[in-house]
Amino acid sequence: MTHSLFQNIGTMAYRNLLKTLHNPDQFMDVLIQPILFMILFGYLFGGAIAGGVHAYLPTIVPGILAQTVLSAASGSGAQIREDVDAGVFDRFKSLPIARIAPLAGQLLADSLRLLVATVASLLTGYCMGWRPNVAFGWVVVILLLAVFIGWAISWIYALVGLLSSSAAMVQSFSLMTMLLLAFLSNAFVPIKTLPKLLQIIATLNPVTYVITAIRQILARGTLTPTAGWVFLMGWGIVLVFAPLTIWAYDRRN
Repeated sequence: MTHSLFQNIGTMAYRNLLKTLHNPDQFMDVLIQPILFMILFGYLFGGAIAGGVHAYLPTIVPGILAQTVLSAASGSGAQIREDVDAGVFDRFKSLPIARIAPLAGQLLADSLRLLVATVASLLTGYCMGWRPNVAFGWVVVILLLAVFIGWAISWIYALVGLLSSSAAMVQSFSLMTMLLLAFLSNAFVPIKTLPKLLQIIATLNPVTYVITAIRQILARGTLTPTAGWVFLMGWGIVLVFAPLTIWAYDRRN
């Protein structure tokens, strides 16, 4: 029974990965967007903010990494909503597969999409001249931390996808939240350069904690208290939104 469940989930994950490859919008979110933003923001703002691209890379690489995670994670909601609208989930109910497999397969595919997106971000930064001052193992640590946080956030967007009335609404919500969380943080500029009200908002922004944790790990080569809080925050999101998402999924199906 357990083997059959994992097989069903793997099949559904493979299906969703194929959808990403054949959908230009989703493929752009995963691969093209992180490369484009890293190059665009690095060369556009590097001179004005840090005096040069190379001096700006330690700031922009974690920032783009966090933005990429948000963007890739938000795709789960739109994919689920499209499947619901197309009646795909109704057809899945008639198949001899585990009931939870379509939802679990979507979230497993999200993890793989997040991995590709984060690797693309880091490789682009490396090609632009970014060099971490820590051992390669710590780069893997920030990669896994980013993927974990993205996977946790995917539960939120999956719930939005199940509760929304259309895929367009999910996409609008995803874009708005991604832009607000990414730009109202320390991703691209120091918080102290912002107006007082925006400084408060940016300081309270959860994305600021994620970016700070990544920068601290890359600077010190050790896990910091901020990284621990980020890890706990990710599990907190899962503990709250996973049951709600499963409830919404069962109610609809």
